[in-house]
Amino acid sequence: MRASLVIAAIGMKRLSLIVGITALLQTGAFAQPRPLTTGMTCHQTKSLVTGSGAIVLSTGQHTYDRYVRSQAFCLQTEFAQPAWVPTADIPQCFVGYTCVDEMPLSSRSGRLLN
Repeated sequence: MRASLVIAAIGMKRLSLIVGITALLQTGAFAQPRPLTTGMTCHQTKSLVTGSGAIVLSTGQHTYDRYVRSQAFCLQTEFAQPAWVPTADIPQCFVGYTCVDEMPLSSRSGRLLN
């Protein structure tokens, strides 16, 4: 009788471990690789930003940022600032915008970037 309780306890621990691992895998809690702009063409990189609306891209081994398609993907307190990144074919490719806390100089005339 006691042996069956021990076996049941071990089975429950295994089950909870399996459930926990499954939950981690399905929620994307593990670090996901960011697309590297220098491994794509300018067109591919811009299409990725445009298609996603907002995406985190690596621009080098230790550099990355969040790029957005338009002001609509920034917080209400943020402003869209034009962003250029290095790509495989162009050293400075316009891919969209980054969201910044301060209004960019080009927008201070009252014109919002879309």
